[in-house]
Amino acid sequence: MSSAVPLTVGITRSADAGGSRAGGAKRVLLAEPRGYCAGVDRAVETVEKALEKHGAPIYVRKEIVHNRHVVETLSDRGVVFVDETDEVPEGALLVFSAHGVSPMVHESAAQRQLRTIDATCPLVTKVHQEAKRFARDDYDILLIGHEGHEEVEGTAGEAPDHVQLVDGPDSVDAVEVRDESKVIWLSQTTLSVDETMQTVSRLRERFPALQDPPSDDICYATQNRQVAVKAMAPECDLVIVVGSRNSSNSVRLVEVALGAGARASHLVDYAREVDPAWLEGVQTVGITSGASVPEILVTGVIDLLAEHGFHDVQPVTTANETLVFALPRELRAARTS
Repeated sequence: MSSAVPLTVGITRSADAGGSRAGGAKRVLLAEPRGYCAGVDRAVETVEKALEKHGAPIYVRKEIVHNRHVVETLSDRGVVFVDETDEVPEGALLVFSAHGVSPMVHESAAQRQLRTIDATCPLVTKVHQEAKRFARDDYDILLIGHEGHEEVEGTAGEAPDHVQLVDGPDSVDAVEVRDESKVIWLSQTTLSVDETMQTVSRLRERFPALQDPPSDDICYATQNRQVAVKAMAPECDLVIVVGSRNSSNSVRLVEVALGAGARASHLVDYAREVDPAWLEGVQTVGITSGASVPEILVTGVIDLLAEHGFHDVQPVTTANETLVFALPRELRAARTS
């Protein structure tokens, strides 16, 4: 089943000046799709089901997903977030986050006799498998991503002797490979599509035989959210992106909005972070949210804007997401005969 069915974008133009952003009634353009992707939904539900089955405390390495509200809510329910496995009591239950971990982390958990549940997004796991496959074939793997991001660390850890990180187009000149005929690029799943392809273009100028990954590494949800923002941004005086600052895909949405024509764009975790000064002289506000953001946070921003006269809410739909991932096998309900 396809994860994204393209739909017609419908933006009702302002009655004035053929759709100019100046003048007219205040309105909100609401991007669809937005918010939780299938991988995030699976990861959060994994922790919730683990709590139900095993009780608190449940340990999670790093943040289960990059969202303040989700992490704080789960902490209140007895989830303990740790940076490394050596912070977890021996024999305890540890959940690996949606961003994935390296084989060394799995080994460390086994040495401490930890019970583990892997909530890694299946799309991230796919990139891990690609890294292992091309390392076995002795390729130089150029991993496009942001230094220090958990997903990048996990993917690179699958084949550290073969992977080089390429953190944007400006990093291309420093890349060195052993054999220019055996080079392939992979990418962090949550990057901007445009920025990634700029980096690929620069890499291909240096290495004409550079191979593409066997399938698109940029997450379908990341692409869909960026497409929806691009569709509405030209109409927007302001785009508010709901998401946390450590969420790569949320930060990218701000950049995409500005690049696509929005006059201003800001990232907020909560409605209370919206500065009323941002709304001065504004007629059209676009709203979207990153792939790790629960819808209740978007609703809060919509309610706040209504208090400032933005009562007309129009959806801007560019895709219909249908993808669902099964829970880790340890948490699946037993089949009845």
